[in-house]
Amino acid sequence: MQDIKGDVKAFGTFRALDGNADATEREQLFKNVARLFSYVCERCDDDQVEQYDEVLCQLAELVEVEGRSEVAQMLSTLERAPGTVVVKLANDEIEVAQPLLEFSSVLSDDDLIEIVGAKSEAHREIIAGRSSVPERVGDAIVVHGGVKSVSKLVANQNAELGESTLSKLITKAAQDCEIAQNLRGRTDLNWDKVQAKIDAASETVVEKLTDAGVQSDEKTIEQVNAVVFNRIQNRAGFSGATWRIAWNQVKALGDRKQLNHQSLARFSRFGYGHHFGAAIACMLNLKPETFVKWLAKQDYRALIVAAKTLGLSPDAFEQGMMILPWRGYPSVDEIKESRARFEGLSEVDAANIFGVWCRNEAKSKNDLLDAQMALVG
Repeated sequence: MQDIKGDVKAFGTFRALDGNADATEREQLFKNVARLFSYVCERCDDDQVEQYDEVLCQLAELVEVEGRSEVAQMLSTLERAPGTVVVKLANDEIEVAQPLLEFSSVLSDDDLIEIVGAKSEAHREIIAGRSSVPERVGDAIVVHGGVKSVSKLVANQNAELGESTLSKLITKAAQDCEIAQNLRGRTDLNWDKVQAKIDAASETVVEKLTDAGVQSDEKTIEQVNAVVFNRIQNRAGFSGATWRIAWNQVKALGDRKQLNHQSLARFSRFGYGHHFGAAIACMLNLKPETFVKWLAKQDYRALIVAAKTLGLSPDAFEQGMMILPWRGYPSVDEIKESRARFEGLSEVDAANIFGVWCRNEAKSKNDLLDAQMALVG
């Protein structure tokens, strides 16, 4: 407790925000603002997070690498961290960026992809070793990365390797034995399922893979250019851990004023069902547990009203319904019926239903909600 009291003295002046302070005072203020946020972040509302974000971004411009690195370390393990400053520090020099690139769950796939394309091989190598590397991020590393980052990606059993990524990796394996050896170590590759025809470079590729210990029969050798996995996105149902990550990443997008219909379209396009649901909840100021309850109850009517209130198009609604992590995957008939109800509901009626629901939600008047929802179908 004594250390906290001592640190708070640094808040006696905010001259650092105007640049009217020495380097030590600026660094101390930067650290203390970040430390204070780490103590209170779970109790902060969005406006308070935004204020911390603005102050930390201003101070980051005035502090040397050592101070920025320490603050990045503080923020790296927080589930809810100010979105703008996290992205700013993650794009910083590798000494600063490393803990965020390695641990931060606030960084979205799009954030990581931008860093992969714009920053150094050292940045890519750290991202390639994250505890979870989604397919799109891995593909960006293969496109932009050198041998170190690509080899680390292939060796990471928690990195998703999609069809496009594997095609590029197999080609790279023809030029680099380390990549070929790491491909051999992947426990999720079933070479009997390789489906594309061998291309002009296939003989070299197969030779490298054979040297690395991959056993391929004649049938497999004729099909070496791409691996096709039957990935069923979001049909495994709701994941609490994935939802928490999605919720905090969506909130970070909101911190940066980037949460909008384009965000929903992007989540939909890439099959990010948990993010799609979290974004709808955030944009409508719903509590996360409310939307989770809809998913658990297969409450398609609630989704219809919410999506229409937001002004989504029929196609966006249908795609969103298909990718959300429902308790049970909707049938074709349920999707068609829900789309028809969505198209038949006006935005005015949806807004009225949603308003009534919001006014009564705290009182748990579910009977009234059901009566209002009857207007949908």
